[in-house]
Amino acid sequence: MKRFVELSISCTDCVRQSTPDCDDCLVSYVIGETPDQLTMTGAELEVAELLSSEGLVPTLKFAAELRHGDVLRD
Repeated sequence: MKRFVELSISCTDCVRQSTPDCDDCLVSYVIGETPDQLTMTGAELEVAELLSSEGLVPTLKFAAELRHGDVLRD
């Protein structure tokens, strides 16, 4: 049985929103000039990572904004 994996990225939760990094992020590349949210399946993410590793699309530059009480994990 295959598991369905989904990645959902909200640009409002990214500390790089409205910075030069945002302009060169996979989310902006896929969605356009005013990105808001990107949702990808695990298979789509694998393809995006492959294309990114070959320099064909930008990398994902999402960095979550830490909020009070958040815990950093490796």
